[in-house]
Amino acid sequence: LLFTNIYDLCMCVLGAILIYLMGPRFLIYVSCALSIWGDQMWHFAMSVFLIELYGHNLLLTAVFGLVVAGSVLIFGVLIGDWIDRKPRNKVAHASLFIQNASVTACCVLLMLLFSYRREMEQIWHGWFTVACYTVLITLAAVANLAGTALTITIQRDWIVSLTGGNGSQLAGMNAAVRRLDQIINIFAPLSVGQVMTWASHVIGCGFILGWNLVSLLVEFLFLSRVYQLVPQLAVKPQDVKLKKANVDGFINKPGTSKEPKDCRSHLEGQWVTTKRFLLCLRNTQRLLHTCREGWETYCRQTIFLPGLGLAFLYMTVLGFDCITTGYAYTQGIGGFLLSILTALSALSGLMGTILFTWLRGHYGLVTTGVISSWLHVGCLTLCVFSVFAPGSPFDTAVSSLPLSKNSSSSPKLLKDDQVTVLFDGQQDLEQPESYVSIILLFSGVILARIGLWSFDLTVTQLLQENIPEAERGAVNGVQCSLNYLMDLIHFILVMLAPQPQQFGMLVFISMLFVTTGHVLYFFYARNTSQSNSVVSFLCP
Repeated sequence: LLFTNIYDLCMCVLGAILIYLMGPRFLIYVSCALSIWGDQMWHFAMSVFLIELYGHNLLLTAVFGLVVAGSVLIFGVLIGDWIDRKPRNKVAHASLFIQNASVTACCVLLMLLFSYRREMEQIWHGWFTVACYTVLITLAAVANLAGTALTITIQRDWIVSLTGGNGSQLAGMNAAVRRLDQIINIFAPLSVGQVMTWASHVIGCGFILGWNLVSLLVEFLFLSRVYQLVPQLAVKPQDVKLKKANVDGFINKPGTSKEPKDCRSHLEGQWVTTKRFLLCLRNTQRLLHTCREGWETYCRQTIFLPGLGLAFLYMTVLGFDCITTGYAYTQGIGGFLLSILTALSALSGLMGTILFTWLRGHYGLVTTGVISSWLHVGCLTLCVFSVFAPGSPFDTAVSSLPLSKNSSSSPKLLKDDQVTVLFDGQQDLEQPESYVSIILLFSGVILARIGLWSFDLTVTQLLQENIPEAERGAVNGVQCSLNYLMDLIHFILVMLAPQPQQFGMLVFISMLFVTTGHVLYFFYARNTSQSNSVVSFLCP
């Protein structure tokens, strides 16, 4: 009897595990993990590939960043409108296919460039290579747009429908996806980096290409299965304000069935030209109307201030991007230590997702955002102190935008020996007098990610819970456009102040934008009906 009970218990546990593994939540997690892993590998490898192709110069990488940010800024609203108008399964499948197909085409082109670069440079006096770079960056931008559409569809729409509007379940799924993102952020770049280090860039491209093909098949099957398991996904309300206008009567040829037989051919040609022009004009008008409607829809949302505040956080140099990495190299931080700091940053982000779940359960969603804001700003204060700490290169004599005549005589961002360290890993730099400044800077950046990710999850759930279902795509598309707009401003400011001596000024500007973003959230928290005594105390 005892063995029978144990057997029955094991079968029950095994059955529960199988039900969970075949359930929609697990399938969503696996799909998100595969997509995030592929994105992390691709973005890491793309930066390395562009630097390698352009002779260890950051110009091509900067152009790539500007094109990607600008494309989302321009087309983000249109992507959101497309998501709202089309069935969920078709949007997910189309976005998935376009993204993976674009990355696959980029990998093939990169393999050709690395294999036959010298031969290509002889064609058209080098302009063929420039054309290849243009196609490469264009395809990468298309892949990023498709990835943005897929992220909005799955993480901002499908998850909300899957949880049925249950706040606790929604918070749990959001936190789980963020934890996957932070864990993958550690291992995905490491995996493709090892392939490129021990093999070659061509094999690295092949590795990413193979991953995308396998990921495309698995994600397609899993997302199709989720769509079948969750009937709510098949029901999508129509947004009458954003329906495509019926312009048949506007462009149709009048009296087509009653046209005289002796009508002259040049008049028909003129009508065809006029009809095409009117159709083009009408489509342009519709696109502009869609963009305007999207921004108006975003601005009238109750969560307008939290969304705008989140966008302001993208205008910062206080993160683990190529800007902070380059500055760290100029301050004598080697690649091995920097990889350790990146891993610590990801672990800090994981702690932020755990903190979000705990705070939300004890204090509510709005109050969680307020506490996270104070934690984020408080930790970043260490970065401000680092500007004046021993070892800081900050110099008020050169800490101004290069708009004057004296700017041309300022020191260059990277000296020859610094470039050697940046790309070859050799430690020939002059060591700073003190490491206090760089220690304070990275301590602040790493610790601040606890509050940053908790705040990000808070605003994400506010967007998910408060946006009408028919407007999710448009509003999230505008949100992505705002985020990339601030990211674009951040790159432009770095281009205007590229010297290590000017980094302190960028820290001050970043703190101004970050503080403004949190103040916007404080206004929302102060005025919301969910506010309580804790919010009143933290938002005086």
